[in-house]
Amino acid sequence: MSHSEKRCTGEFFKSRRGALSRASAEEFKPTTETMQRPGKGKNPRRPGPKKASSIEKDPVGVYCRIRPLGAEDEECCVEMISSSTIQLHAPDGLKANRNGEYKETQYSFKKVFGIQTTQMELFEDVARPLVEDLVHCKNGLLFTYGVTGSGKTFTMTGSPGEGGLLPRSLDMLFNSIGPFQAKRFVFKPDDKNGMEIQNQVDALLERQKRDSQQSVPKTPSSRQKADPEFADMISSEEACKSENVDEDCCYSVFVSYIEVYNNYIYDLLEDAPIDPIRPKPPQSKILREDQNHNMYVAGCTEVEVKSTEEAFEVFWKGQKKRRIANTQLNRESSRSHSVFTVKLAQAPLDADGDHILQDKNQVNVSQLCLVDLAGSERTSRTRAEGSRLREAGNINQSLMTLRTCMEVLRENQMCGTNKMVPYRDSKVTHLFKNYFDGEGKVRMIVCVNPKADDYDETMLVMRFAEMTQEVEVARPVDRPICGLAAGRRHRNQAFRDDLSRRLEERGGPSNADDPALLNQLIESLPAMPPCELVDPADDQTLPRLIEVLQRRHCIRQLMTEQYNKTANTLASMLQQFDGQLNAKETFLHDQRNRLSEKDKVIVNQRLEIERLEKKSKTLEYKIDILQKTTDMYEHDKRSLQQALETREQKLQRELSERRRMEQRMHGMVSDTKLKWEKECERRVNAKQLEMQNKLWVKDEKLKQLKAIVTESSGGGGPTERPEKPDRPSRERDRNLAQKRSASPSPLPTAPPVRPMHRRSQSAGGEKWVDHKPTSNLDLDTVMQPIIPNAIKVSTPNEKALSKCDKYVLRHQELASDGEIETKLIKGNVFKTRGGGQAVQFTDIETLKQECPTAPSRKRRSGSGEGSVQTEDIENRPPVASTSTSYGYQKRRKP
Repeated sequence: MSHSEKRCTGEFFKSRRGALSRASAEEFKPTTETMQRPGKGKNPRRPGPKKASSIEKDPVGVYCRIRPLGAEDEECCVEMISSSTIQLHAPDGLKANRNGEYKETQYSFKKVFGIQTTQMELFEDVARPLVEDLVHCKNGLLFTYGVTGSGKTFTMTGSPGEGGLLPRSLDMLFNSIGPFQAKRFVFKPDDKNGMEIQNQVDALLERQKRDSQQSVPKTPSSRQKADPEFADMISSEEACKSENVDEDCCYSVFVSYIEVYNNYIYDLLEDAPIDPIRPKPPQSKILREDQNHNMYVAGCTEVEVKSTEEAFEVFWKGQKKRRIANTQLNRESSRSHSVFTVKLAQAPLDADGDHILQDKNQVNVSQLCLVDLAGSERTSRTRAEGSRLREAGNINQSLMTLRTCMEVLRENQMCGTNKMVPYRDSKVTHLFKNYFDGEGKVRMIVCVNPKADDYDETMLVMRFAEMTQEVEVARPVDRPICGLAAGRRHRNQAFRDDLSRRLEERGGPSNADDPALLNQLIESLPAMPPCELVDPADDQTLPRLIEVLQRRHCIRQLMTEQYNKTANTLASMLQQFDGQLNAKETFLHDQRNRLSEKDKVIVNQRLEIERLEKKSKTLEYKIDILQKTTDMYEHDKRSLQQALETREQKLQRELSERRRMEQRMHGMVSDTKLKWEKECERRVNAKQLEMQNKLWVKDEKLKQLKAIVTESSGGGGPTERPEKPDRPSRERDRNLAQKRSASPSPLPTAPPVRPMHRRSQSAGGEKWVDHKPTSNLDLDTVMQPIIPNAIKVSTPNEKALSKCDKYVLRHQELASDGEIETKLIKGNVFKTRGGGQAVQFTDIETLKQECPTAPSRKRRSGSGEGSVQTEDIENRPPVASTSTSYGYQKRRKP
């Protein structure tokens, strides 16, 4: 009988569960479009490429936080004008050095936090919206930027009693999803930036395996007592949570912690084996791209955490491995960029609301990256050396790459260009490439140290922040989890509570499998008669027993029918209630959607108004600057015009003076030329007369000599006189003197001379342009200049000059002694800016020639030595002399 009663009670549970399952499955069956999601659990992707007009974009949210001065007597260069504007003042020393040219400059941000701002106020305005987006399957990126010692690490991490953005974000996340967390190892990373889902049995085996392996370090348990170093980071009064959490999902949180040191990625949570004898340096990680083109760190450790304390303990474990050093500007200066990633995996419950839906396509993963960038610094101030100097160089290089990426993004968006953004030049920008391409919200906190020593660095940070605000990032779209009915967890819990209440009203405990309930049901049936048979002829005991059993069977059947009828009635009532509830929820959902659309329209209009106001102010400021610039240019134009007119008048006067001077010089030249022509004619006539007199005297002497010789030979007897040789007459000598050439050819009676070539000074390995005008005479002298590798031209042209690098001009003129003098004018060929060729003259080489048969001017008339001297001169070879003129230095060529 007990088994029958148990089966009756179990049928009631099964009928209720089956009816609820069928109603939920039929009424809230997911559509094909909703259920089809490719791949495993993954980060939410933005929709496919659309037209530029349909993609909604938001600017990068840039905030500014001013840290207090270290000492009260320090000079301050930053002033907070309003809640969104700051003003920079140049320090007094800088004004003195720069002649007071620096002026106050103002910079606007989305919001400015002064020195009195608490960590809670900063979190409410900056990080809380990112945590709410994380719960709703949207990614987020938050990073701090500034010079070294400006308070970036304090803003991100905080201190005991003043928790920073990171612990407050973790606290809000776990306060929001705490009651809806899945058990450990239900979600499991697949090492490809995705997430797998396991059933309860596999997750239990994973937990047992982890507990059995003592060698594997366990993740910190949330039940352990918190570390006092960070136990009081956040007070209970400051705790907050998100109100719009989907209760029909189960959640799991995974954290990872990496650092980018010298442009290499290291895992701060990696438990590497320690070798005390030969310690090994940590191995760097590489970046990979998943199937959705998202960047992730391959092989990075992801730890599943279940509470704020456990997550922060994991963070503190990695923080102790982070590289910091003592510099001149900061006692604990970060020497690397740190990235703490919070990854939230969520999956919906099944139609009954009991277990997680075993569908990998329904797993969604969103992540929030909290980045603490190392501060930019000048090595001249930090006095870094060795490894510190190398670290500073890599830090500055990565920050410069971040600035370059922002500049290219802004240029592409504002000018419509399609330049390639250099994400791959640095590991930091390459890792967060997807965020700037539209994978989530991006927010930056600019930390400022107002002391005067950091004025130059702060100015550069402000310019970068102002440029970053103009970069727009595509807004991520909302993605529904699944198409099942909402409120499944709540209805399942309500059903359990209602079942317990009904069982209690019937006089039994809430647990249907309780033995006391079965005993009570058995006692309500008719009592069993005595069943002992003492006499074989007893014919009353068995019929009486059969009658009681039949009565008990009928009662049991009536109870079963009653239970079934009650279950069916309850199921129909529940279906009716579910239908009404769904209709009301649908109506509320529609109203909420309309309200949210109106809110979005209002927010967009407000943002558009703010953007237009800001743009209007910017344009007004630019108009003022342009007006001032125009006035300055007009003033300069007038000044230049006046100067130009003055110079033109001066030039006209100089030109008129020059023309008068030219006319005067032409008159003087013509007078001088006429004078010298007359003088030259007089001297030539005198010289001819003198030469005729000398020749007459010579003839007379020869006649006398001839007479003496004739007389001396005539005393010996009558001999035949030789025929007197014909001697050229005086007219012939006069004609030869007049027709003498500059370079006379040798006489036929002269002995043959072997031609000897003279190596010119222009010989060398260069290529020459040999310019020989057609008016030059061909001289048959022995020694001629030889120029190898020369292009001979009569008129220089650009084609010949472009092929050579040297130039020589053969110029002939009549010397003072009546001989032809050849000058070799040399120069270098070079290209002009307009694409032509020009020659710069560098040297002049003069070649003179002397006639070997010409009489010497030093010969004495009538002397016996004259013939010997004449013979010596006639047998002397031609002489070529070189000279340098016009102040050029003579250069000998090899």
